[in-house]
Amino acid sequence: MRGTRILVPMKTRTSHIVTTAALSVLLATQELDAQETALQVDHYVPVVSTAPSMEGQTAQIYVRERTLPTTPLRGSNLAGQVVLFVHGAGTPAEVAFDVPLEGYSWMTYLADAGFDTFAMDTTGYGRSTRPHVMNDICNLSEQQQAAFIPTVLDAPCAPSYEFGATTIESDWHDIDAVVDYLRDLRNVQAVHLVAWSLGGPRAAGYTARHPEKVERLVLLAPAYNRNRSAEPPASIPVPGVAFTKQSHDDFTSGWNRQVGCTDQYDPAVSAAVWGAMLESDPVGATWGTGVRRAPRTSTWGWGQDAVANTKNAMLLVAGIHDRQVSAARVTEMYEDLGAEQKILLDLGCASHNAMWEINAPILFDASLQWLRDGSVDGKEKGVITKGYYE
Repeated sequence: MRGTRILVPMKTRTSHIVTTAALSVLLATQELDAQETALQVDHYVPVVSTAPSMEGQTAQIYVRERTLPTTPLRGSNLAGQVVLFVHGAGTPAEVAFDVPLEGYSWMTYLADAGFDTFAMDTTGYGRSTRPHVMNDICNLSEQQQAAFIPTVLDAPCAPSYEFGATTIESDWHDIDAVVDYLRDLRNVQAVHLVAWSLGGPRAAGYTARHPEKVERLVLLAPAYNRNRSAEPPASIPVPGVAFTKQSHDDFTSGWNRQVGCTDQYDPAVSAAVWGAMLESDPVGATWGTGVRRAPRTSTWGWGQDAVANTKNAMLLVAGIHDRQVSAARVTEMYEDLGAEQKILLDLGCASHNAMWEINAPILFDASLQWLRDGSVDGKEKGVITKGYYE
């Protein structure tokens, strides 16, 4: 059964949970003015899983919504206003795109501009159903198990499941269920997609298969590979570790090696993101000093030919200091993309985590322009350079 939970910010700053049926009554009596606060609405979308580690079982896909109270009241007038955020390889969507620190929630930024924004966790992430194999610490690689010796484990242990927990195809299956749910919920034919990192193959790969369900896309650091195979591996599930972990040290060291500007990010943002990360994974939070777990996802089917045949309008964003998905790889995708309407934003003072950094306002503004107007600074095609400082 699909479920919805609505958190309504009140003037006392206390959040109250109300039923969907009560929302219209509440809104009818609540004074709405220019200081509207974006609601958080939690949805759960059931899907019969195609993930190898739980194929045939029902997974509940968590979807967070951020919207102004008056936005969904527009009913059938939401065409072009519904946005779905899709996460990358590790960080859940509600953590990546809804940082609990003023000025750093990409979802709220667009919601404040009148968009109805949603962020989904595919199977194995955040508050969505996790395959049971992710609860066994022995299903990490021996190298990652070593971080828990001797505090949790006495020695490396043998895995109980020796395959990747999910695949790009099972992710596309999850995305399709959520897109159809949103199309029905908001009575629209198509939705915009915003994605980050491995969310590139997830969102744009999905778009290549269902172009009629997608309007414009914004891809930050899309993990594009010109040589990625168009065909699935010969054997599925793919042998190897089932899932991975990220500790606080992993998180901070990975970010710090991508800093190229003074004050590129605020430590308070890092703390807020990490705190939200552990909240999204209550099991991982109990392992050692706390970790974030993510399934290992086998990828295919989003290489040069697929990108060349994609006609949906896209804004691509490349952080100049990104050492996970280089700016050169994003440039290659821009060159290969078959869409006539396409922009490459070359973003200075930005790492792989650009939406959490000093130039987040530039990124957010460009995404708003693109989703609203189909252009950035009046341009529908070309390279735009911003955010470079002396």
